[in-house]
Amino acid sequence: MERFYVTTPIYYVNDTPHIGHVYTTVAADILARFNRLVGKSVFFLTGTDEHGQKVQKAAQERGLSPKEHADIMVQNFRTLWKKMNISNDAFIRTTDKEHIEVVQEILQRLYDKGEIVKRPYKGWYCTPDERFWTEKELVDGRCPDCGRPVEEIEEDNYFFLMSKYQDALISHIERHPQYILPETRRNEVMGFLKSRPLGDLCISRPKKRLTWGITLPFDDEYVTYVWFDALLNYYSATKYLAPDRGEISWWPADHHIVGKDILTTHAVYWSTMLMALDMPLPKNIFAHGWWTVDGRKMSKSLGNVVDPFEVVENYGVDSFRYFLFREVTFGLDGDFSFNALVNRINSDLANDLGNLVSRCLAMARKYFDSVVPEPTLTEEEIKSLAESVVDRMKRHLETLSFQRALDEIWTLVGALNKYIDTKQPWSLAKSPEGSSELKSVIYTVLEGIRFLSIYIYPFMPESAVKILSALGMEDSINEPVLKETKWGGLRPGTKLKRMEALFPRITKEQKKEKEKSADKEETVSEDSYIRIDDFAKVDLRIGKVLEAERIKGSNKLLRLIVDIGEKRQIVAGIGKTYSPEELVGKLVVVVSNLKPAKLMGVESQGMLLAAGTDNEIAIISPEKDLPAGVRVR
Repeated sequence: MERFYVTTPIYYVNDTPHIGHVYTTVAADILARFNRLVGKSVFFLTGTDEHGQKVQKAAQERGLSPKEHADIMVQNFRTLWKKMNISNDAFIRTTDKEHIEVVQEILQRLYDKGEIVKRPYKGWYCTPDERFWTEKELVDGRCPDCGRPVEEIEEDNYFFLMSKYQDALISHIERHPQYILPETRRNEVMGFLKSRPLGDLCISRPKKRLTWGITLPFDDEYVTYVWFDALLNYYSATKYLAPDRGEISWWPADHHIVGKDILTTHAVYWSTMLMALDMPLPKNIFAHGWWTVDGRKMSKSLGNVVDPFEVVENYGVDSFRYFLFREVTFGLDGDFSFNALVNRINSDLANDLGNLVSRCLAMARKYFDSVVPEPTLTEEEIKSLAESVVDRMKRHLETLSFQRALDEIWTLVGALNKYIDTKQPWSLAKSPEGSSELKSVIYTVLEGIRFLSIYIYPFMPESAVKILSALGMEDSINEPVLKETKWGGLRPGTKLKRMEALFPRITKEQKKEKEKSADKEETVSEDSYIRIDDFAKVDLRIGKVLEAERIKGSNKLLRLIVDIGEKRQIVAGIGKTYSPEELVGKLVVVVSNLKPAKLMGVESQGMLLAAGTDNEIAIISPEKDLPAGVRVR
């Protein structure tokens, strides 16, 4: 069986999932779903990058071990991928024992080949990026990537002899124009490679400075550079996480999908590492653009970060997935706005697709009691168009041209809407001589939306399944249906089901309400009422205080580690009433699904329930002893 292997980057656990993470991961999901439909054996990999100085520092600040910190943070991504209907086959963590073993085996292999050497090094180090820079690379004395201050470090380190492979990499890119896409990114990499000598890559950090990493197998006083560790996940996963790995050789990957900010590490570091190992290079590295807001890059300091959880809550998963890949050519930067999202929902999804499906099912219900009629003839033009969309989609998706693939699908949407308007089944139903043609017309549009449901499945899986369920074919999507999909798959006599509107139009009033709920600064007046379903969104849990300490510089704030079925760090303003010592072991009630926030630079991952005044506060505790993690009902 033909195989298809696609990856996302592994996301750093200190990040809060944002629209960029969603963009990359949904892109990989679309490709994975489509290739399963055409009958390929698919391996879709995503995961988290959990080593390095930033993780070690964040864990120390929270009073946790790095692994405990990572275990908590990784759930942010697992939760979001479930919400976004991501169909990954595996989720790799760089703390996996098997991954660590592969990294050490690769390091040893390169060391034995003479590809890694030890030498003294003096350079400028950016702690947030965990990367060395030369004097020439600095911008106004700061890191050229993040703009933060750097520090001069002099120490012995191990280097991968990356410089040996500069000419070989240039030659490979020239011989394989599809290796780096889009073309602008390929030109960017070639410009980088041809404009300066390629240096060697420092791939170690001494344990006296950093302990949280994979120990070098040939020198236990060092750990490996986080990027060297992270890039190897694409290969290590094939050894212990890939499906059918005993029967299928999964390397090399078909696509590494990454953001443009990490193109160099993939196109240069990863490529030369593979060359040194005499391993095949991936078939493609695709670096997409960024999403901006009003033309400005999203940042917490500007307060313009788009929270994917809130977008999904207010506008739906499929609408969000569709918008991201219809609005902007994949590879370019895109500007996000709720106006643009609503316009896409109302025009493309509600008016075009949703209205088409509703009309077809309604006419079948009205004229044939929701039973698929037997056609008296085949509408060749519609049949030919419906069957040909898959080949054009395949061609576009091979180069990750998602927008063009959607254009092909919407060509069929438009053709079916036009067909209904031309044939006017409501007129045919009024005359006895039109009854025969009416059967063919209704069958044609129902069969047409069957094709549409399969074609939209990679982009909008929930909506596709709803349509197929209404057509009485909900199980068919689990098969490689696009491999042999031919006209006539919808059997006459099939009983159709009722279906709610796929994409209800969003009115101006609804739009305003949704925008309010997505506004981080929104406040509710004290006399406002809430509904029971609003209150049900609050997840209250019994917690047990494991640790407590005062936050330096505050006589009110305490930092607590609370067990609510998992360890959470919570900052509570109860320090005037309670001492840290009397809180340890105490049962409390915690709002567990409150969005994390920082108080005096310390992240709080929940909130304690308490009553009283600023000077006298009483913590809310359960009347009886209850296990940590029990939900308050």
